[in-house]
Amino acid sequence: MSTTDAVTFWDGVHAARPAAGSPQPNARLTETITGLPPGDALDLGCGDGGDALWLADQGWHVTAADISAVAVERLAALARSHGLADRVIAVRHDLHESFPPGGFDLICAHYLQTPFDLDRTTVLRSAAHALRPDGRLLVVDHGSAAPWSWNQDPDARYPSPHEVAAGIDLDPATWTVERADVPRRIATGPGGRTAEVTDHVLLIRRTA
Repeated sequence: MSTTDAVTFWDGVHAARPAAGSPQPNARLTETITGLPPGDALDLGCGDGGDALWLADQGWHVTAADISAVAVERLAALARSHGLADRVIAVRHDLHESFPPGGFDLICAHYLQTPFDLDRTTVLRSAAHALRPDGRLLVVDHGSAAPWSWNQDPDARYPSPHEVAAGIDLDPATWTVERADVPRRIATGPGGRTAEVTDHVLLIRRTA
């Protein structure tokens, strides 16, 4: 499927739901990052912007990237309304074609899963190389499908955090896996619906 198809799809996903006034950060982000000194962060696939806004509120300077112009424009407006425009740069970026430039102390990739062509392994390897020394890459994937997910394929397979780490194939002399587990949580979806879901969490730190 083409990049045009992907843009149309994700613009449609975001346009079909009301803009969030106060989007919430992902639970795996807040539990992992709380306590770290703020620096420069990159949010890959920022979506509604809950992670970017939360990080900015904690003192981080955030580059928030998404393939959807709808998502990016909404986040830019939210950052302004929350008084965080000086800490959040929202950019439309197609990771299928290129990776955002710069060096970062934190890179987040929450649920960077799509029905369209995307070489995730290359994207995540690029992210690891974009980390500054002592920087962290947090990858959180779906380990199950919520009832409201766009992906209801009963044959969908969810690679484990260890499989994702093995696929990235980073030199252990330079990068260290600090966390690789599959916790569960109660998620809240549209209309307040709740369901138990599984997350696949991978945290990698650049040590040199």
